[in-house]
Order: sequence, then C-alpha cells, then structure tokens
Amino acid sequence: MEAARAGLLGLIAGALSIAAVLGLGGALAAEADVLRVCADPGNLPFSNDKGEGFENKLAELLAERLGRELSYTWFTENTGYVPNTIGKDACDIVMGYAQGTGLIEDTNPYYYASYVLITRAGDDRLKDIASLSDPRLKSKRIGLVARTPPASILAMHGLIANAKPFDFRSGESQSLVAQEMIAEIGSGELDAGILWGPVGGYYAARSGVPLVVVPLIKESAGPTTVYGITLGVRPNDPSFKHQVNKVLADNRDEIEALLQAYDVPVLDHEGRVVAQGGAGTRPGQ
Repeated sequence: MEAARAGLLGLIAGALSIAAVLGLGGALAAEADVLRVCADPGNLPFSNDKGEGFENKLAELLAERLGRELSYTWFTENTGYVPNTIGKDACDIVMGYAQGTGLIEDTNPYYYASYVLITRAGDDRLKDIASLSDPRLKSKRIGLVARTPPASILAMHGLIANAKPFDFRSGESQSLVAQEMIAEIGSGELDAGILWGPVGGYYAARSGVPLVVVPLIKESAGPTTVYGITLGVRPNDPSFKHQVNKVLADNRDEIEALLQAYDVPVLDHEGRVVAQGGAGTRPGQ
C-alpha cells in the first residue's frame, strides 16, 4: 500500500517506529474483546477515518472473524509511519506493512503488489511499454515520488534528467501526491508517471482521461519493485499471529475481491499479474 510507502511510500522507512508502537521487548497482553488497529485517517485507497479504504474493510473483516470490537489509533503516515508519541502497545495490528524487513513481526502477505508505470491510453509513442529499460522513455517527462525504489532504476537507465520528482509536503498524504501526478499525466504535462500500485491503480481508474497502468514486474536491475504486503503484529505472541494468518488464509478470495474493488493491481507470490486493477491496466507480460 503500494510500500514503500516513503521508499515504498513509508512502509519500510517507519519500521522502527512501528516496532515501538507494537511494543518490541515486552508487549502487553491484548484485550480479548478489542482489536486495536493503527491506520492513517486520510490516505485513500488505504484508509481514512470514515472507514472508506480497503484497509478499513480488511480491519473490519479481521475484527469480525476474530470476534472482537474494532478500535482505531489514528496516525499520519508521512510523519514516519507511526509516531513514537502514540506510545508503546498502542495497537495489535499495523495495516499494510512490507514483508521481510526483519525489524518487526509480520503476518503472511495478504497481497503482493508492485510499482506501476502510468501512461495515457491514446499515447501510441509509449504503447505496450512494460519496463523502465524501454528506450522510448529516454526523452520522456516522467513523474516519480522522491526517494522511492524506482528513482534508482530511472537513474540507472539515464532517465532522471527529464524526470519530475514529487515530494510530500508537511501534513500531506501520498494520496494527494498521487492525484497531482495523475492529473499531470492526464493533461499531457507528464508523458508518464510511476506510483505504488494500489495508489496508482485507484486514482488512474478515477481519472477523467483514460490511462494505462502497467505493473513494473520486469525490472532486472536495481532495487525490487515488487513487495509482499503484510500486517504488522506484536512480537512474542505467536498465538495471535497464527489467528490472524488463519483469517487471512480462510478469506483469501474475499480479500482479493476487496482489492479488485479498489482497482489494486494484484500479483501472485512470483510477481505475475493475477488481478488487473485500474481501468486500462495492462499486465506488462
């Protein structure tokens, strides 16, 4: 979610803060009747304080299946994911966390996603592009989110000179950055843009201009563009982790349908496109 999410747009960069909130080194026992969830109050398509994001819907599903009442602790993602000021043991689950950092405990992935390349559907100059190594991108104006993995790949292919970096401003969510970039692609100010897949698919599908969304699954050099997305959970509580993993496994089809409803381009564990997200999504095969 996508994740990056400020090198996956914040998912990886804030891992130590997440660890503090989940209580590394001695978590309190969870309240048996409450599922405490940390989520962003204004960052669609992931979550908001109105319960409109797909992470909200997943949190509701988890609470229902676990037989608990859902309770949120809100944080603004771009402050470093989960601020230390929230305090230790503030939540049982952190929604949308990149797998494998080794800094906190995480569940099994509940989906896989990648960064995506977004172009205008009628732009024949970039038709069928599936990789950032395509020479047709050499002279093109490409939008990207600063300090994310694709920036390194663009640099490796000599594409930075014409690129336009987008950066978070104080108090701004990644959804606003995504909407700005999508608008500039639609207007022709940008030839293409690169966003985290869940964000790119969601806002591309809602653009007034037909757009094509290509998951970047063919990058052979540089940092990975594909991530398994999990839920961050308290350490030293294998029973709770097992319960959450069971809910994720038992409800896999419902979760995939939920992601598709939000136009998320979903991959399998080998990085192949299995669910096409935003309108005009092309697998990049």
